[in-house]
Amino acid sequence: MDYLRRPVDSLLETYHLVEKRQVGWMTKNRKTGEMMREQQPLMKKIQLLLLFNPVTEWIDFTHVAKLWLHKKTVQQKPKEESQKSKQQIASFVSFYNIDMKDFEPSDINAYPTFQDFFIRKHKPGTRPITAPDDPTIAVISADSRVVTYPTVTLTKSLWIKGNDFSIAQLIDDPVKAKTWEDGAIASYRLSPQDYHRYHCPVAGTVSWWKELDGDYYEVDALALQSRVPILSANARSAVCLDSPEFGQVLFVAIGAVDVGTVKLNSKAMTPGSTFEKGEEIGIFEFGGSSIIVAFEKHRIQFDDDLLDESYKQIMVDVEVGQRLGVATKPASK
Repeated sequence: MDYLRRPVDSLLETYHLVEKRQVGWMTKNRKTGEMMREQQPLMKKIQLLLLFNPVTEWIDFTHVAKLWLHKKTVQQKPKEESQKSKQQIASFVSFYNIDMKDFEPSDINAYPTFQDFFIRKHKPGTRPITAPDDPTIAVISADSRVVTYPTVTLTKSLWIKGNDFSIAQLIDDPVKAKTWEDGAIASYRLSPQDYHRYHCPVAGTVSWWKELDGDYYEVDALALQSRVPILSANARSAVCLDSPEFGQVLFVAIGAVDVGTVKLNSKAMTPGSTFEKGEEIGIFEFGGSSIIVAFEKHRIQFDDDLLDESYKQIMVDVEVGQRLGVATKPASK
């Protein structure tokens, strides 16, 4: 009877996952160690499977999808900024089990629109910064899911499989990109339910910044595993930070479907300005989004628990301020 029980158990398990909308990529909660699939609307999962698969890519390399997603994103902004959009907040909080005690204001009725809710702020003290007085410790930049790899080569072979992904493509500058040639990569993915402000991983000084226009592909792990060059095709903003402990650190905030704007704050757009570790750099508006943080080769050792899961292609559910890794060269004099 065992040959009957196993498929039945598998079907029941799948049914319960679908019932709870846990149909996304496999993740591990860093705090609890629990393994679970990311919660995601079922229709979104079906759309992703239809858009990012070998057959669709072979037919049109998602050109039709690109036009549809761009139009969808442009149309989304006025909807999320309207007074009527406030009606979405309660059901959104309920569906994703968002703990509003972590945010300020915590009362959902205090947000006049869904957009105001989407860019909500953390309540002070809810995201403590690891070792705030130790500049050799880098921290997590966003409430998100993250994978980390010691080289770009490994990142491409295990995670970001779009054609020709490179730092040069990401910042559209092959000369500047040489700084991070086969350097270490932390790749963050934010889902719509996440806190959408992002923070500085290290203390440093702004060297340069730039904005790059682009499309609005989904940044779900399923899309990143496709041949489409998602991260270097989407609209994005880049900031280079000079850090005595880590060298030059590249921070790239990348928009996605429903993200109308990738906004750096004015300080991040001012060369010569200084950031403390954990300080806010900017915000995403509307939907899902992604962040790439690149370090010069041999300048950081990512934490083992992050690396271990990344090698297994499992994203780790993390929070702003948690430890990312440690500098592996002494501070420059």
